Amino acid sequence: MNIKESELRKKLDLVVDKLLNLGGPDNAKELEESGGEAIGFFARDFGIREWDWPQGVGLYGLLKIMQYDKNEKYKEFLHDWFVENMELGLPSRNINTTTPLLTLAELNEYYHDEKFEKLCLDWADWLMNCIPRTKEGGFQHVTSANGDRQGVRLNESEMWIDTLFMTVLFLNKMGQKYQNEEWINEGIHQVLMHIKYLYEKKTGLFYHGWSFNRNDNFGGIFWCRGNSWFTLGILDYVEMFKGTLNPGVRTIIIDTYKAQVKALKKLQAPSGLWHTVLDDADSYEEVSGSAAIACGIMKGIRMGILDDSYLLCAEKAVKGIMKNIDKDGTVLNVSGGTGMGMDADHYKNILIAPMAYGQSLTILALAEALLHL
Repeated sequence: MNIKESELRKKLDLVVDKLLNLGGPDNAKELEESGGEAIGFFARDFGIREWDWPQGVGLYGLLKIMQYDKNEKYKEFLHDWFVENMELGLPSRNINTTTPLLTLAELNEYYHDEKFEKLCLDWADWLMNCIPRTKEGGFQHVTSANGDRQGVRLNESEMWIDTLFMTVLFLNKMGQKYQNEEWINEGIHQVLMHIKYLYEKKTGLFYHGWSFNRNDNFGGIFWCRGNSWFTLGILDYVEMFKGTLNPGVRTIIIDTYKAQVKALKKLQAPSGLWHTVLDDADSYEEVSGSAAIACGIMKGIRMGILDDSYLLCAEKAVKGIMKNIDKDGTVLNVSGGTGMGMDADHYKNILIAPMAYGQSLTILALAEALLHL
């Protein structure tokens, strides 16, 4: 890539530092009054301290940069984050609050803490036996209730593409760690279920969700960050198997990934980013999803799954992301939490604000880019 390593490192350090110190928005009351959930304002999503999916993705970014750089720079921060949250008391168990466990399962390979391990084991067992299911046994996309740490929003009979990153990666990680075939096979089942119901063959893209009650894909929208959870997460999933994934299953997964990134390459904006509604050039360009897509494409190149014709696409994306990093390390143009929408306007009207996952997905993209210089 035609990018200076010193510039990339400088941006990366700023983004990491901002993540470690990320707080809530100054205008929280105004956001609540002007639209609240309808525009993507969920108070729990902001900052780095709460136990939910935005923070969980943030922690994963810190863990990965440690692994990329082969150091333990953020190990203490991560350890203290989990200790403090466990002492405070954890929120309800659901798809999104599973996300921090992916980092904890790996982090505990440093600490071998019995409390950490027990939590991971109990949570994996809960996913297998307690989480609500859709028809055909899909993980129902149960989320946290807004304003109630112990409440849940059932999203009855719904599967969302987010689930693969937020929950299935953790279950597979635990399955591989303990060589638990039941957990591994359930993860495979969930991946194939989500491909079956959310992948759109004509375009090569993924819908945000599927409803078994409605028998449709809601608004039929190709949402950027939703697609990016697959682009990024599915290669981490495959990599966890270390070559042991059933060849037939692997072929289906990899062929789906390759078809998706082929479609994404065609939809890339001149800036290098992707629109929040992928096939709607009037929707704003969104950085968190673009960063996850860029990371997933670069990882595909590094793993030998994609050829070098994707390098220019990746380079354009990284340069576009770097232009959206403020001088204090804030990643700009990141959309807020996005519930299921029935039309493109729902996605186009989601607020833009600094989010933990915007920081961490940018960290993942810049860290991966370092391996291609």
